[in-house]
Amino acid sequence: MPETATFTLESVSVLLVWTAIAVYALAFVAYAVDLARRGAVAVDAKTEGARERELVAAGYAGAPARSGAVAEMHEQERASEAALNAPIGRRTRLVWARIGTSLTVLGFLFHLGGDVTRGIAAGRVPWSNMYEFALTGTLLVVAVYLGVLLRYDLRFLGSFITGLTVVLLGASALSFYVEITPLMDPLKSVWLVIHVFVASLATALFALAFGLSVLQLMQARRERRTAAASESSAVALKGGPGFLRTLPGADALESLAYRFAILGFIFWTFTLIAGSIWANDAWGRYWGFDTKEVWTFVIWVLYAGYIHARATRGWRGSRSAWLSIIGFTAVIFNFTIVNMFFKGLHAYSGLS
Repeated sequence: MPETATFTLESVSVLLVWTAIAVYALAFVAYAVDLARRGAVAVDAKTEGARERELVAAGYAGAPARSGAVAEMHEQERASEAALNAPIGRRTRLVWARIGTSLTVLGFLFHLGGDVTRGIAAGRVPWSNMYEFALTGTLLVVAVYLGVLLRYDLRFLGSFITGLTVVLLGASALSFYVEITPLMDPLKSVWLVIHVFVASLATALFALAFGLSVLQLMQARRERRTAAASESSAVALKGGPGFLRTLPGADALESLAYRFAILGFIFWTFTLIAGSIWANDAWGRYWGFDTKEVWTFVIWVLYAGYIHARATRGWRGSRSAWLSIIGFTAVIFNFTIVNMFFKGLHAYSGLS
């Protein structure tokens, strides 16, 4: 935190950032309440359906009861997938989800204000050290999420997005904050604007794919357990949180995660190319096996493998989801551990 008590743009930026964190935390709570309410409604519907199947099984035969659970699950998946693609005006009026989205928009505006004032105070783009990269990177995560909401109803991802933003932005404000300092010579390039911004945008898309992949694994587990219960004539079998019954099926979640991963991969490819050009301008070589360069390439390979394996090798389902999760874990590792503990030419974290 800045030690001076004077009212400056830098202090205004800090105040706006912490206000944004507080608002995002409220949005997380609202989204969490929305998921809980969805789960309660789904459990009630499941109980009623189970009673109906019990009556069918007792009065007639087991086969209709066994097929009823699977048919009901498929019907719910179709309804959820239709809701996923519904226009804004025709979406289900989920009160707490709407509150969460409104708070997210408000937090985004404070967040944007904190980012812009930091840049104005510094007289440059606000992403030259770890704190500023986290500030801009999390801003883009929220921006991409809100932008995607115009096309898909992904409000069920709201708790993940706002929670991730609170953790990353809050931790960065506490641990990575540094006062504004002049740019180092290698950073005085137009590639700072292009390279880092595109990397942040790719990270935002990978974050959405990661969240969808986690939900895909949870949904796939529920579907397997529901099918197993149907085949064994079981009436009820716990298959995970109740809100999963209101979400699209695992295949639909996987398909959407794949789309975001492809977009992120395109931007990450550009990041790798732009970084090589910048390295040549700054250090006279395109590639030097610097730690940061190596990890950027490792991430590219992971997502390239994920996209290729799913498209040509039929790696779908759990294996596909785990590749997406591993890829985003590598992105976070690259931002935190590599920047903090590995020495190299990319030593621009700003930390002493």
